[in-house]
Amino acid sequence: MPFGECGNSTYCHGKHQLFTALNRHCNDNIPYPCAIDIASLIALQDVMDGHGLSLNGGMLYCMEHLDANFDWLEARLKELGFDAYVLFDVPGQVELSTNHEALKHIVQRLTKIGFRLAAVHLCDAHYVTDAAKYVSVLLLSLRTMLQLELPHVNVLSKVDLIAQYGDLDFNLDFYTEVQDLSYLENALNTSSPRHAALNMALCSVIEDYSLVGFETLAVEDKASMLHLTRAIDRATGYIFVPPHDAPAPEGTLEASSIPASMRPNTFSLFSSAAGPMVGSVGDVQERWIDAREQWDAFERKEWERANGERRV
Repeated sequence: MPFGECGNSTYCHGKHQLFTALNRHCNDNIPYPCAIDIASLIALQDVMDGHGLSLNGGMLYCMEHLDANFDWLEARLKELGFDAYVLFDVPGQVELSTNHEALKHIVQRLTKIGFRLAAVHLCDAHYVTDAAKYVSVLLLSLRTMLQLELPHVNVLSKVDLIAQYGDLDFNLDFYTEVQDLSYLENALNTSSPRHAALNMALCSVIEDYSLVGFETLAVEDKASMLHLTRAIDRATGYIFVPPHDAPAPEGTLEASSIPASMRPNTFSLFSSAAGPMVGSVGDVQERWIDAREQWDAFERKEWERANGERRV
């Protein structure tokens, strides 16, 4: 049973680097190597030149072409094997995940051929410094969740840069857990008093669904990437798949030639999934907002000490 994620290019590049370091194999636009390149089926520039389309229009055309030629994608995915872990690098145009049907159709067909997918929806963390932009991000995330109908992990990315955009009105967990949005009323009314009623109506819609929440990500920070990886593994069920070299008590993993992702594994079921997630939003706030300079200095000293020990 193959597993996979859908995310953008920066995220996929960072995840490729992480998986390479962990020796966890995934199928490697490329600032990184990839196993399947849609450009071998259809090229965006050719579409734009041949049909006189804009960048966004050309991207939609390419996705529709991939949808119509799904058998091409299916054949190449089968070549990767049943134990494949695939990162699908999805263009960032919001139309693809909010109201255009091509991506949704592709996702549904991938699910039908056995893929356990999760959508990783990344939004820049600095939007939370502005109440109106934060509500817009919530609406976008909610619409994407309803459109794609996948296990969904919303992510506030570039959290390491958030302090550059001003102070937060509330602690970071208010924004990641999407707590009582009525607390945003004063900020929303100050920035757009004419739309006060509309703003609160939108907040009410978001709270009525009660679906949106966020993880955080600093893509160059290993601990942050590992935390997000664990959250995604829970969403897809990959957490139940034992690593190739993982020790397990005798009898807990069925011995057969079936790929590990398809074998019953009671040890992972009762040990991995039941364990708590390491790290908290409070830790993220301390690391990147409240005490960033101190943490930077500490990590620099640790890095210098580790390098010094290696030289010796």
